Amino acid sequence: MEAVLVAMSVSATKQDDDKISHNLTTTTSDVEIVTSGNRRIPAHSGVLALASPVLMNIIKKPVRRYRGCGSRRVIKILGVPCDAVSVFIKFLYTSSLTEDEMERYGIHLLALSHVYMVTQLKQRCSKGIIQRLTAENVVDVLQLARLCDAPDVYLRSMRLIHSQFKTVEVTEGWKFLQEHDPSLELDILQFIDDAESRKKRSRRHRKEQDLYMQLSEAMECIEHICTQGCTLVGPSNVVDNNNKPTMIAENLKPCKAFSTCYGLQLLIRHFAVCKRRSKDKGCLRCKRMLQLFRLHSSVCDQPESCRVPLCRQFKKRGEQDKKMGEDTKWKLLVTRVVTAKAMSSLCQSKKNKCEEEAENLIKTKELLGFVDNNED
Repeated sequence: MEAVLVAMSVSATKQDDDKISHNLTTTTSDVEIVTSGNRRIPAHSGVLALASPVLMNIIKKPVRRYRGCGSRRVIKILGVPCDAVSVFIKFLYTSSLTEDEMERYGIHLLALSHVYMVTQLKQRCSKGIIQRLTAENVVDVLQLARLCDAPDVYLRSMRLIHSQFKTVEVTEGWKFLQEHDPSLELDILQFIDDAESRKKRSRRHRKEQDLYMQLSEAMECIEHICTQGCTLVGPSNVVDNNNKPTMIAENLKPCKAFSTCYGLQLLIRHFAVCKRRSKDKGCLRCKRMLQLFRLHSSVCDQPESCRVPLCRQFKKRGEQDKKMGEDTKWKLLVTRVVTAKAMSSLCQSKKNKCEEEAENLIKTKELLGFVDNNED
């Protein structure tokens, strides 16, 4: 193929560590690239058209004759350094780009790849520019990303400005932006405001989820205390009827949610003997316990056989409230506690399954090792 034969004739050399030139076989070249410094780079229309649809359209147009160029077609690539154009043409031939070239001409190559629709080069430049983002150049990169339709570069630039805004706002790029591009400045400030709002919502959501998980755990502990009985006061002790600590049996494991379970036991004991509960102002701890009993009744699916105090009474009252119109906030709380309980059970089952698989794998390895030793 002509494109392959032509590409083999390309060689890139460096001069004075900062200039790149291409030695192309001028006998078959039919295009001449003219840069801003009036440098002329011979090229081949077949290679350019294959690499860039924009260059293909330019090449298809009638040839404009320029003095001193003979029959060659002339394509002007202006507005960027000459060496950047040389690197761009070299990439069209070889699809290669060094780190040093990316360091020097990455921004210019991004602009060229966008203008001439060289997708592969645009992706390479986007990744390279993102890796080299700093507080000093981020504003310039952001402006270029918006012009060149590079959403990944644009988003990463916005995030960097948000995370290092105090450093960015003292740079020359930010001052220039304030004077010449107030619309982009407004977009940046809006992005920062939205990001802070998302952070606040996320923190609030995590706190709410933690609360629902704690309430779900409390519901399990209440059922555990009232059905199986739990007199633990510490990970290794129990309390008998005389409230004297004794050592638990070796085969009895401590309660998994000890802190929650122990706190609920104290609340239940207080609720059973509190004399302030029936007074006008009532008792705050007793009110809290009644709310937990009511919540348990709302999530309990076996009220007839449930041994939790007041479960059936609250269930009957809940049925009356449904007829009269149940409290929306309470209904939402019950729904989210039930969801948290389901998610907790799912996570626990996955954890148990992983632990079981790990144990089986260890046993299998030990068995295989034992068999190998016996064979030896």
